[in-house]
This record gives sequence, structure tokens and C-alpha cells, in this order.
Amino acid sequence: MDLQLTGKRALVTGASRGLGYATARTLALEGCQVAINSRSQANLSAAAEKLSQECGRPVTGLPGDIGLPDVPAALIQQAVQALGGLDLLVTNAGGPPAGKFEAFDDAAWQQAVELSLLSHVRLIRAALPALRQSPAASVLTITSYSVKQPIANLVLSNSVRAATVGLTKSLALELGAEGIRFNSILPGWTETERVYDLMSQRARANHTSVEEEIAKQTQDSPLGRMAQPQEFANAAVFLLSPAASYITGVMLTVDGGMYKGTL
Repeated sequence: MDLQLTGKRALVTGASRGLGYATARTLALEGCQVAINSRSQANLSAAAEKLSQECGRPVTGLPGDIGLPDVPAALIQQAVQALGGLDLLVTNAGGPPAGKFEAFDDAAWQQAVELSLLSHVRLIRAALPALRQSPAASVLTITSYSVKQPIANLVLSNSVRAATVGLTKSLALELGAEGIRFNSILPGWTETERVYDLMSQRARANHTSVEEEIAKQTQDSPLGRMAQPQEFANAAVFLLSPAASYITGVMLTVDGGMYKGTL
């Protein structure tokens, strides 16, 4: 299938590793001009260089912490200038810390809102003028299957990411008439650095090993394993692409069947 992505201009945030990196890589391999973002300049530079070498075209690295109020608008401006416009936007940020409800004060909740909700709001708001100029504008928010089935010890993520899903659906309805599509992917447990960090925390708490915790978690999947980042990226790039031109307002679980509901 031709995804019709050649020459499209894409910005992927949180893309120096994990799901963001896999998505940026696949977009670049499909012919997109890609800019990536990360808080870490060192990780960003390494990722951009690796992608450029593999894809045979420049990949722009734009540093900045999108959890800070002024960064998203500046980042969008830099991406539009570097790419000559913007067609595709992937809003992705690292998740809030693990922990139970009583472990977090107002400051922790506010920080989670800044990172896991307002970063999406600010990026999309800043990108709308450029997206309105695109004949194939598409936005993908990355959330979590926890918005449908809360995950133990992740109360911040369970709560705040649900608001991002509400935002995504609302924007699909509000801006569909302008030809801008909005979708979200709700990933399940995927073999990323963040998941290994969470498994390490569980192992310390339970006096087990990371391998034992991963084995316990994969029992929730009918497929009997965690996902690979590339499996997430395949779905993400399809939803972003003009090949999915009649798909908007979708909250797609990519979780190996871990979500047990029917809706």
C-alpha cells in the first residue's frame, strides 16, 4: 500500500527513543521530512544522526522540554521554519511518575497536567496555522490504554491521559470541517525504556527481578508478550498518512488484547 507520505513534513516530540523514535524512523523511511524533539540534547543529537544515516536524508533535531509552558510554541515555530511547513504532528511526552494516590501532592498533579495534557494542548494550538495550510493535515496524540483500563500504581497517568483523549476527540469533531484529522493511539505494554524503568520499580518493591515482573505483565496479553516499538509505529504511521484519510476521532488500542472491554 502506498501511504502517500513522500515529501510530507512531520514533527514528532519525545522522539529520541521508544515509541516516538520508532514513529519518526518509520515516517522518515516512508519519505517524510522529519523533525524530532527531546529534552536531552545528547540523546536528540544521537537519534537525529542515526535516523539521517539510515534514511539518507537530514533529520532535524529540536531540543526542548515540552512540559514547560513556553517550549511548545517555540518548537512548532522552529519545526515549521526548518521543514518549510507542517503536515503531520505527533504529540508525545514521557509519562508521569508511578505511585499511589496519597503519594502525590498538588505540585505533582500540576506537573503531570503540564506534561501529559497541556503539552498536547500547546503543541496543537501553535501548529494549527501551519496545519491549516496543509492538504493532508493529521495529528496523532500518544496516550495509553490505561485511559480505558486503569493500571495499578499509575494514578497520575490514568487520570491525566484520559483528558488528552477527550481533547483529541473534541478536536476531531471541531476541526474536521477544515480537513484536519485527529486520532490517538492507546499503547499497551511495549518494550521501551520507560516500561523497563517501571518494571524495575516493581521488582524492587516486590523483591523480584525485572524478568519476573515482565513475565507477570505479559500474562495479561492473549499474545503472551509485550509489543515492539515498531509494531506501535506501523499503526501510528498509517493513522497519520493520507491512506487513512477517512479516519478521525479514533482512539486505537495497540495493546496485544490487554484491554478486556468491548468498547
